[in-house]
This record gives sequence, C-alpha cells and structure tokens, in this order.
Amino acid sequence: MSALGLQATGDALTAIDRHVPALVEAEVASRLSAQDPTLWGPEAEEESSRRLGWMDPFEDSRALVPQIEALRTELAAEGINRVVLAGMGGSSLAPEVIAATAGRSLTVLDSTDPEMVGNVLAAGVTDTILVVSSKSGSTVETDSQRRVFEQAFTDAGLEPGSRMVVVTDPGSPLEQSARESGYRHVFTADPTVGGRYSALTAFGLVPTGLAGVDIAALLDDAEETREVLSTDDTDNPGLQLAAAMAGTDPLRNKLIISDEASGMVGFGSWAEQLIAESTGKEGTGVLPVVVDAGDPETRSDAGDLLQIRLVSDPEDREESFDRPDGSGASDGSGATGASSHHAIEVFGSLGAQLLLWEFATAVAGRILGINPFDQPDVEAAKTATRGLLDATAGGSVQAEPETAIGAVQVSGPAAVVQAGGGGDLAAVLDAVSQLVPDRGYLAVQAYLDRLGYTELEVLRDALAARSGRPVTFGWGPRFLHSTGQYHKGGAPEGVFLQITADSDLDLDIPGRPFTFGQLLSAQAAGDASVLREHGRPVIRLHLTERTEGVGALLHAVNGANGSDA
Repeated sequence: MSALGLQATGDALTAIDRHVPALVEAEVASRLSAQDPTLWGPEAEEESSRRLGWMDPFEDSRALVPQIEALRTELAAEGINRVVLAGMGGSSLAPEVIAATAGRSLTVLDSTDPEMVGNVLAAGVTDTILVVSSKSGSTVETDSQRRVFEQAFTDAGLEPGSRMVVVTDPGSPLEQSARESGYRHVFTADPTVGGRYSALTAFGLVPTGLAGVDIAALLDDAEETREVLSTDDTDNPGLQLAAAMAGTDPLRNKLIISDEASGMVGFGSWAEQLIAESTGKEGTGVLPVVVDAGDPETRSDAGDLLQIRLVSDPEDREESFDRPDGSGASDGSGATGASSHHAIEVFGSLGAQLLLWEFATAVAGRILGINPFDQPDVEAAKTATRGLLDATAGGSVQAEPETAIGAVQVSGPAAVVQAGGGGDLAAVLDAVSQLVPDRGYLAVQAYLDRLGYTELEVLRDALAARSGRPVTFGWGPRFLHSTGQYHKGGAPEGVFLQITADSDLDLDIPGRPFTFGQLLSAQAAGDASVLREHGRPVIRLHLTERTEGVGALLHAVNGANGSDA
C-alpha cells in the first residue's frame, strides 16, 4: 500500500488544529469503526444505525472475489469481453474511477439521453454482458436501460438472461425479478451501505472485476487503511481531512478539487457525489467543484474557497510543502509538498483513498451538525419528473422559449432573455455570469450525450473566468444523483444553467408509455421546477438542432473569452 496522508496550510491547517483534538477526545474514529450510530445526534440515529456497514465491508467483499473471477473466466470463454454497466450515482461513479485508474475498459451507461443510449447499443451486443446495478431496483434510469438492452439481446437472437448480471440489495424487486427471469448471476450487497458509500462493496467490485481489475489488491489497500482510520490519534488523516473540509471558520464551503498527477482517473467526480449528497442539506454543506490543475478557481484566494489537490506520494516528488510562515505542515508522516494558501494535498492509493474520503465525509457531517446518510431533497426532482410524465401522457414537456438565437432557445430571468434579444449568445452567457452572487456558484447542467459532446465541458472553465466564481459542470441526469441534493438543500447561492436539446434519434423504452427522449426532457423540466420552487434562478438553453446548437455555444464561449480579454 502506498503511504496515505494529507498536508495542510492556511485555514485548512487552522481547522485541523482546532477540531481534531476534540474529535480524538470524543473517540470519534474508534466509535465510527465500531459503527456507533449516535455520532450524529438523536435525529440521525435511526438512519445512521442502518447505514454504517461501509466501515467494514471486507469479509463480505472478499467472499465475492472468487465468484466474480470465475464469472469473468466463463464469459471470456464464451467470447463475452465487453462490460456495460447500467447504474446511476454511487452505482456508476465508483466503478468508473476504479476501472479507469486500472486501465480497464468499462462502458458506463448512466444516462437517459437517447443518443448516448443509442450509441452504446450501436456498438453491438453480441460480445456484451450487461451489469444492472441498483440498490432498490426501481431507479427509473437503470430500469429503462435494462429494458432496452433486454430487447436488444432478444433482437440479436440471444437469450437475454444469459447476458444480464444484477447487483442489488437482498429482497429488492430487482433481485426477485432477476431470479425469476433466470439472469446469469445475481449479486446481493450489504443493505446497510448507502449507494454513495458503496465503492468497496459488490456495487464497486462486480462490474470492475468483470472488466479485469485486480479487486483483491484494491481491498487490500482499503483494509490496511481502515486500521489507520480507526485510531483515535491527532495524526489520523481521516479526522484531519474532515476537519479541513467542514471546520474552517467562516466555512469555506466550496472545495476546489484538482488532480495533480495523483494516478487516479476521474476520482473528483466520485468524491463530488459523495460529499455533495452527504453534506448539502439544511442550508449548509460543502460543494465540491471539480477542476483541472491551473483552472481559474485554483488561482483564486476567495474567502469561501478551499483548495484540495489530489497528488502523488510526496516521497516521489522533489518540491516541499511549506506553511506561509515557512514551516512544514504536519501530517504525521513527515512528508512535505508544494507551497499554497488555504489548501490541503491528499495522497494515497485508490483503495486507501476511497475509504479515507468516505470516513472523512461521515465525520464532516458531525462537524456540520447534519446527517450524512440521508438525501431529503433528491426525491423532490424524481417526484416532479414522474408528475410531468404522467401529465403529458407521453407528450412533450418542454416549455415555450422566451427568445431564440439561431438553433438556441433561451428562457429564464428577464435580464438573461433581454441580453439575447440582439441575437448575441455571448451576451447571454455574460448575463448568466453576472447573476452569480459574491459567494455564489454557477452550475452548468448539460442534458446531452456525455460521451459524444465532451467539448461542451470548456464552458466550465470559460464561465469561471468570466464570472470570477466557481463553476460546476454536470451531465444530466447523472448529476441529479450527485450534486442535485446540494443544489436544493445546501446554501442558497447557486445559479443554474440548463442545456437541453432536441434529437433526431429517440428510443422507445419497452413496456413504458414514454421514450428516452421524453424521460430526459421530463427530468430536466422536473429538476428546474424544483429549483425554482426553492428560489434558485434557472436559465435554459435549448438546442433545437444539436450539432448547430453546440457549435453556437462553443463560438459564444470564444466570444465571451475574447470580450473578457
């Protein structure tokens, strides 16, 4: 196992010095290791008593390893070597980072966009095993993906059950239906582990193990780390990370997460969901903002930003990490790293960091005074989506635009719509940037094929430079299972830019009265309605033609950057 630790400066170090001794005195580490549900107060006790299995998943997880390896061998012998994962939130984000970090191919289908679903299907199914991953079995996105693949297997002359593997909670409707349908294998996970804490359970291990990841080594690293995290000691990196995340005063509630050669691929997106959904409630919490090294937020010294850098082991680097006063920042390992202002650097192997961040997020909930295991505002968007689908009986749920600029229809606050009256999309983006308050953030929400339109992600960096404020970028509906909780339950500081689009392709969902396109549209409209009910400003850019609309947005981004020069 690589070394595990963190190094801190500025307010992050002050928060560690202030909070960690009290956490040690309260024996928080050992009590969490013992799965003590009283750590978050009486109101959270019922929920937390059913949600602490992630702290010691290793016996159950190790028992899965030979089963997964045997199934992988069986599939390879049959020429089945493409693994597609249908899952959302914790069921997809952890496997994505585990597989990518190991350099293994795993197709993660966590979208209802008809073009993305269609493109994954178009790659062929004859060599494909579908892993259907859902705790409840009722997640609408995952159920829809399962239905369309089952039909595709049938159309290809294959027995669908032989190409379907399920990961779910014991006793769920999905387990029952999968067994009745004779699916290839049904793996059940510990029901005392919530989705976003499930990286080291069957939800993280089955799809990645089938893709060829050495999951036993991943578990080895994590289990060694558990011993460190369970110790009531001021050098405990989990307590230090929790204190830095949630204990600054005043709270630096935007965590700017940048990867600086950590060796982990996409880790920030997994941490984003874990932290935002766990802490963003009751008007507080911390919002992860995933950026690239050198992006505008990494150069900002704003009072509500805390820099978090994912780095390689300091022993492998030449630079030192110094406090502003010139002294080294303590982490209990004796290691040092690059100089900074209010920042922490975190290092360790993937298995170690998965458990570290789960531990730190749970402890951060205690510091913030919230329950880190519920998600009270996630269901609201789901309910609104269902209502829109029922109300339209399969029809369109898109609102009428307020103004149009070529292939882009603009709706939202009057200042934004008026800015687009002259046909200048760059002016619209400028107006959106100007809506962001001094301590606020902008959330870009793109309801398109995230694999086919990756170029849209340049909007994040450009709008951050334009607004001078943090900008998050989420692909819909994926982010609804991630930052969506913080958007409604966290500090009321957000401005929301939705990007939706018509599509030349739509796909029926077998057995459902709506299509993928209608479902995606309802998800966008439902989330927007709930955000507005919470008093959050929502701007919608609807692309009536995808290619032309994306091109116009990219041109407007260049125009906005140019006008800012």
